[in-house]
Amino acid sequence: MTTSDADDYPGRRLGLPREGAGSIARLGRRVGALFIDYGASYLISGFFAYDPLAIFAIFAMTQMLFIPTLQGSPGHRIFGLRVQRVGGGWAGLWRPILRTALLILVIPAVVWNSDQRGLHDKAAGTVLVRG
Repeated sequence: MTTSDADDYPGRRLGLPREGAGSIARLGRRVGALFIDYGASYLISGFFAYDPLAIFAIFAMTQMLFIPTLQGSPGHRIFGLRVQRVGGGWAGLWRPILRTALLILVIPAVVWNSDQRGLHDKAAGTVLVRG
């Protein structure tokens, strides 16, 4: 396989389809899901005087609770996305914790590879795909 073959489309190296269910989640859906999750966290933090630490804590708890149970956060599910292990299957319990810890640091989430996986997903061995 040449380099151009590997970069033919995001997810090809991972054995994922080019489009449709199971394909790599694209930027628009990812950003939409993030806005839903962060916005909900912000609204819920009103019970804690909109404390910035409360917003992050609620956001992190939402990610760590819903990824193992529903295969994605509420935002992911609304936008038809799910988090799975590379190669398929349940993300488990520790992967969402590591993924979320890196996600709230922001930088790992905005540094992507050719498969459009952020460093937070690479470190956790997960991939965000269309449901």
